[in-house]
Amino acid sequence: MLLYALCYSILRQSLTPETTKTLVHAFVKCRPDYCNSLLAGVSNQLLHRMQVVQNAGARFITGARRSESMTPVMSKLHWLPVRQKITYKTAVLVYKCLHGLAPSYLAALCVSKSRLVQPHLRSALTGQLNVPCTKTAFGDRSFTVNCPAVWNCLLAKLHTPDIFLDVCRKHLKTFPFN
Repeated sequence: MLLYALCYSILRQSLTPETTKTLVHAFVKCRPDYCNSLLAGVSNQLLHRMQVVQNAGARFITGARRSESMTPVMSKLHWLPVRQKITYKTAVLVYKCLHGLAPSYLAALCVSKSRLVQPHLRSALTGQLNVPCTKTAFGDRSFTVNCPAVWNCLLAKLHTPDIFLDVCRKHLKTFPFN
């Protein structure tokens, strides 16, 4: 433990703040972003492990102590917790599917309820997506089920077709903190 603390302090002193941020982004922050669709619906134990690693990276950048609350530190860095980051990336991907910015094979999996029910019903006007039924928990983690479920949980104002991607991202980033 003493050796770890010594190496940590030597390494921390020899790096500039910008270099520290770059290293943490390269080795820690990019991993959850790499495979968000695979991480949807994983166990809380695995998400907790990933959150611990992300917290360590945030501490390394800011110099925060282990006893400090990580919420203000993460907010200062403009980082979302791992679970919210997965939800954010999934929702952005659904937005892209609905607005023609994603590959057609993904867009075909995001089916609006208005296509399935009669167009004069209120449920057809909500902008929600059809969530197919599955018989297994593994099936619930699939893109076909998870993405519409995430989209349907979001604010109704994000379901309007005239909202821009930047506005959608801003609302999605602040949604977990509200």
